[in-house]
Amino acid sequence: MRWFQCKAMVGALALSEVIIAPALLSAQSRVTMTVTVEDSRGAALEGATARDSGGKLLGRSDAAGRLTVVCAAPCRLRVAAEGFQETAVQPADGAAILLEPAAPTEQVTVTAYRAPLGSLESPATTRVLSQTALNTTAAVTLDEELRQLPGVELFRRSSSLVANPSSQGISLRGLGSTSASRTLVTEDDVPLNDPIGGWIHWQEQPELAIKSIELVRGGASDLYGSSAIGGVVNVVPVRPASGLAELRSSYGAEGTYDDSLLLATRRGPWGLLAAGGVLGTDGYIQEAPSARGPVDVASNVHSQNGVLLTERDRGPLRLFVRGSGFNEARGNGTSYQTNGTRLWRYATGGDWQGPHNGSLATRFYGSDEHYRQTFSSISNLPDFDDPNCSYRCGENPTKFSLAPDNELGAVAHWSQPLGSGLLLVAGADTHDVRIWDQEQSYGKSTALTNLHDHQRDSGAYAEAMGVRKAWTLIASSRMDWFENYDGQELEWNGSSWGPTPTQPAQRDQRFFDPRLGLSRKLKEHWAVSASGFRAFREPTPNELYRSTQVGNELTRPNGNLLSERATGWETGLASEWHWGSIRSSYFLTQVNRPITALTIDGASSPILLMRENLGQIESRGVAVDFELAPRRWLAVDGGYQYAHATVTQGSQDLGNWIPEVARNMATMNLRATRPALGTVNLQGRLSGRQFDDDANVYLLHGYFRLDAYAAHDFGRRFELFAAGENLLNRQIEDSKTPTTTLGMPRVGRVGLLVRLGGAGK
Repeated sequence: MRWFQCKAMVGALALSEVIIAPALLSAQSRVTMTVTVEDSRGAALEGATARDSGGKLLGRSDAAGRLTVVCAAPCRLRVAAEGFQETAVQPADGAAILLEPAAPTEQVTVTAYRAPLGSLESPATTRVLSQTALNTTAAVTLDEELRQLPGVELFRRSSSLVANPSSQGISLRGLGSTSASRTLVTEDDVPLNDPIGGWIHWQEQPELAIKSIELVRGGASDLYGSSAIGGVVNVVPVRPASGLAELRSSYGAEGTYDDSLLLATRRGPWGLLAAGGVLGTDGYIQEAPSARGPVDVASNVHSQNGVLLTERDRGPLRLFVRGSGFNEARGNGTSYQTNGTRLWRYATGGDWQGPHNGSLATRFYGSDEHYRQTFSSISNLPDFDDPNCSYRCGENPTKFSLAPDNELGAVAHWSQPLGSGLLLVAGADTHDVRIWDQEQSYGKSTALTNLHDHQRDSGAYAEAMGVRKAWTLIASSRMDWFENYDGQELEWNGSSWGPTPTQPAQRDQRFFDPRLGLSRKLKEHWAVSASGFRAFREPTPNELYRSTQVGNELTRPNGNLLSERATGWETGLASEWHWGSIRSSYFLTQVNRPITALTIDGASSPILLMRENLGQIESRGVAVDFELAPRRWLAVDGGYQYAHATVTQGSQDLGNWIPEVARNMATMNLRATRPALGTVNLQGRLSGRQFDDDANVYLLHGYFRLDAYAAHDFGRRFELFAAGENLLNRQIEDSKTPTTTLGMPRVGRVGLLVRLGGAGK
């Protein structure tokens, strides 16, 4: 099957060259074309120069990065800008030309405050993973790639290759999570958190269609609304800049495969991009060898993804339409415990560059999802019919759940500079989710239930950013209106449907979330900063109405849950030099009414937990991030986080560690690149001990993991690479439910990358 799969992709690649090649050729005549010059993060570069092959100056880019030249077709340009490497390109009209920094420079990100802001001016801690950083890691999934950054962790240590979806909530700033994330994940202003449970589908995005990842730590509900308590992760997608085709394929141990194809072309103002892939693994048995029984089988996933983008970009206006699809099937460690997801997304909108550098962005989006999951109970008693089996001898199905849902949303975002030192930002958005949960329970009697729920969150925000000499002051606030309504639960009594004794709660809540940030540059290379915020997260339909099961732990819903409310602040010191940057910060976040899975019965099978609002949790600590380039061919980045995360108020678990949060975490990546030899990247991750449960009974020991990646180019079109994860083959404890489950053993992969056409993405 994999042979035919690869043959089909290679065939598509060859066909794409036939289709794209005519777009790269033109008659030998003089033409006028307009291109856009950007840095590797998509920010416009003003003052960039374009010269012909003889060195003649053809033009300079304006404040929006636009550059118009008259040249002999096919136009071959040498484009350069101060602080960036010169690049030779043969672009199409309307293409975007990306320049890489000549040396480490001050980062500019739009995520933290929805406006470009240098890292020394930003009161928030931001990190950017470039396409190079993403593509030169040993990992195949986005969650493992994000773990290059210290303090980034899922609800559990498991990779999304083998993790149950309900344990794939992302945690930042030591705040932990349950099935839902306390961190918001977006792509081009469209939220990617699952509408049902708030977790993330880490295999949803085709890897070749991701340009970069921007991460902001700290509360950002003042601009982004619900779930942005720990921070925001923004996926920056690739846009069609020229005729381009790429195929990336790899295969390795445990039947792990990752195949991705990207096709792009541009004709004048019109651009088209199509990308897709297949990713999965046959997996491994997660239960520790000493705890395995006949019920235990390999945890695995097999997924497919795809995206299609059409855009028209001319003058000050860009319009686009995007659609994507995702499908996965998972085995969660036993024959009965499985789940599957089918998810369709669509989005359309526009970006308008107005006079005096003003801008307006609009987005309209939606999704349609079907999620299914099966539940079981596992017997931990000996099987008297089989004297050779003494533990985990059998399981019984307990429930089947099918949960279709759909969401609709809209975003409008406006910004306008007033003079050279003041920027005003305003926006509004709405997010509407409808869920239907159909469940069939098994046991002494069969029960059928059918639940419907409707949630809507609407908000408006405003922000003012002032810069005067070495000072930057940012003030913003947002008002949200959250509704939970139109809920109903029915059960089958054998002849007809009737309402259950307890019906879904109806709620109408208002939230006001301000933020204030201040930074001051100290001469050229240093800056100090401070910021404070309020944030919130509303309970998901999954937390309110659906049970979830991971391993032998069953977590029951709670229809009376209230929204989480967070207050936090941080202060930091940052330094930027020609050889790199270092940023340190002290942070403190308190979450009132945190939604936590509390243990009800630890002796039952499955172990029973209930979602409850605790009194308060608090995470405080220090973090250090660094990105260094001691040599032109060597880059070193990583960091360290210490988080003292405990329960500070409540009638239960007072003083306990927040589950799934390690107090000490550190990462380091060393990337060496020599054109004649290739690229080698070593990635190390260190994590201290943590607890797997709220009662702090199940201790998970600390670990160190080492990964490696190596690649070599054979000309411009072909690259061979090899990757190894967990090279030391450490037995990393992922969870105890109550038996110990282990992380991925040593896994190696080999692969190739084929490129045709294009001036870069």
